[in-house]
Amino acid sequence: MTAPQRFLSLDVFRGLTVAAMILVNNPGSWDYVYPPLAHAKWHGCTPTDLVFPFFLFAVGNAMSFAMKKYEAAGNTAVIRKILTRTILIFVIGLLLNWFPFVKWTDGALTFKPLSSLRILGVLPRIALCYGAAALIIHYLKDKGAFVAAGVLLFVYWFLLLACGTGDPYSLEGYAGLPLDKLILGENHMYRGEGVPFDPEGLLSTLPAICNVIFGYLAGRFIQEQGKTYEMLARLLIMGCVMIFAALCWDMVFPINKKIWTSSYVLYTVGLALLLLSVIMYIIEFRGVTKGSAFFTAFGKNPLFIYILAGVVVKLYAVIRPTPDQNLYSWIYENIFRPIGGNMNGSLLFAVFHVCVFAAIGWWMDKKKIYVRV
Repeated sequence: MTAPQRFLSLDVFRGLTVAAMILVNNPGSWDYVYPPLAHAKWHGCTPTDLVFPFFLFAVGNAMSFAMKKYEAAGNTAVIRKILTRTILIFVIGLLLNWFPFVKWTDGALTFKPLSSLRILGVLPRIALCYGAAALIIHYLKDKGAFVAAGVLLFVYWFLLLACGTGDPYSLEGYAGLPLDKLILGENHMYRGEGVPFDPEGLLSTLPAICNVIFGYLAGRFIQEQGKTYEMLARLLIMGCVMIFAALCWDMVFPINKKIWTSSYVLYTVGLALLLLSVIMYIIEFRGVTKGSAFFTAFGKNPLFIYILAGVVVKLYAVIRPTPDQNLYSWIYENIFRPIGGNMNGSLLFAVFHVCVFAAIGWWMDKKKIYVRV
């Protein structure tokens, strides 16, 4: 049996998305963030809005290699593996939402009540999308999964039109909002918009599953075609076709991350294919690997490093160097802001943390420590 080809570019792509997630999630101050490092207020797409769907695409890429091993173990083993991993990632996401389990209230540390625990979020969405996509791929195979992705995108569009109120693409008229309130409860939802609304809600998980499926199909295509210019050209063409289709669909179904519209799925998958093509050309075809170790440090332990970054940053919130300031703001105000000012200091804070976790990932890779979640 021929050993599968190695694609360093896939590790670099995956690592790049994790590094970008840490960068955009950890500015020194949310009051001072450059526009490309902030999410679009509603419709539209910034570079930051590409990070999460790119990670889901990378999850699909990795699945295209792992599913071969799963399938060889038989149906029962495959289902057990998928469900176990789905539940594990979801539970870790819940614990990360709750962590560090205490908060400051009137100058004292008190336990964070489960009654206000956010149920969904980045890791729970990754878990649900991975689990659903893996089951679809397992039972329907490649062609069936492609059809299923198309059906999911159109069914989601239909549900928003049929069940939404007023403007079905607005926060107030979005069909997923009452569903989340009914099933999750307002106390368990995100409030980043000032009201209970979860950008990783239940209904918008349907189209997000497609990012994983398309990532899987891209990975399968790359493996089957091998390192050929024909493969690279077809990857580029498909990326352009999906972006064109997304921009056409955007005219009637706006590109929007917060409700994860179907046009947003096509747009982000298309851009992921273009970026992956460029990385593959540089690394696999031109043989330029200088600097790739920085990103593979993240790509070898992606979920672990993302979770570790979340744990460390959340710990900052409960450590208080002064009675009225936590460690997060203290580091920014006393180290990075004096160096770079408001905007650049905030950016330097984020870049510093990316470098710290890159060093941790590099050390883990050097010691052959790989934590599979």
